[in-house]
Amino acid sequence: MNFAFNDDQLALAATVRSVLRAHCPPRAVRDAGRDGDRTPAWSQLAKAGLFAMLVPERHDGLGLGMTDAILAFEETGRAALPGPVAETVAAAPVLLAAGTAPAASALRGIAAGTTRVSVRLGDQVYVPDADLADLLILEEDGEPYAVPAGAVRLTPQPGVDPVRRLFAVAFDPAPRTRLPHAGPAALRGVTVAVAAQLIGLARHLLETTVEYARTRRQFGTAVGTFQAVKHQLADVAIGVDFAAPLVYAAAFAIDRDLPSADRDVSAAKAAAGEAADRAARVALQVHGAIGYTDELDLRLWLARVWSLASAYGDTGLHRARLRSAILGTPELRRWP
Repeated sequence: MNFAFNDDQLALAATVRSVLRAHCPPRAVRDAGRDGDRTPAWSQLAKAGLFAMLVPERHDGLGLGMTDAILAFEETGRAALPGPVAETVAAAPVLLAAGTAPAASALRGIAAGTTRVSVRLGDQVYVPDADLADLLILEEDGEPYAVPAGAVRLTPQPGVDPVRRLFAVAFDPAPRTRLPHAGPAALRGVTVAVAAQLIGLARHLLETTVEYARTRRQFGTAVGTFQAVKHQLADVAIGVDFAAPLVYAAAFAIDRDLPSADRDVSAAKAAAGEAADRAARVALQVHGAIGYTDELDLRLWLARVWSLASAYGDTGLHRARLRSAILGTPELRRWP
């Protein structure tokens, strides 16, 4: 299958990347972890059309597909953009598309960048960035409910990422807030969006680590010339190059509603999580102990990888789903 992107898709990603470089530099991500602005660049990204991508045209959106948006999601990962990006852009439009008049109003707000949404779907326990959301879509007993921020009770929970904060959310389900059941489709979309963000994170970590290896010197020579370092960086590059097409294929499967969509989504999330985790581990090894410290921005990207790698199912869960899809059982088979 040919995964070449067209000019419009590449241009959208380039625009998002340009906006993020200008309005969400590492300093902004660092400030977001220190009770600064936790939605940098959101207004500029709204003007660029990021939040309108998957909103239907009848609700003032662009009516694009996941394949059109996937590179833009990758750029938000590369920049470690704070806020409930995947939830607002990928999950909310699917959940709200068949809703009533209030849902239509929310969709227009999403497209304009004035409504932020976070979600709790499937096996999720906590809601990311719930304190930033104007609207929360929460599953209760398998039914999704659209609940205004003022009608929920938030309890902060400890998390590895000081920027992507987690909350336990309690609310009182009411029939008037129930949405048509689209949880599985929304869960597929947000999972692939997060997988794309992991690819972007991995690419940033690889670029940063290669640059550091070129300048960091030990025993009078750049550490990048050491064979062991070269091999580790090459393994990261290979892992990213193998994982990215799986993410693109999952986006394609979602757009076409292929029978293999669930399997493709699990393959994408597992591969992207593994690639990003390897990129994070190698980055930390090459940088050494300074990578843990507040002195470098590296820790922000490491924390985001560790946070997103477990979001919407970790690698182990998606590997089990793949085994079940291929072999008919989630259990490992041992052959004599």
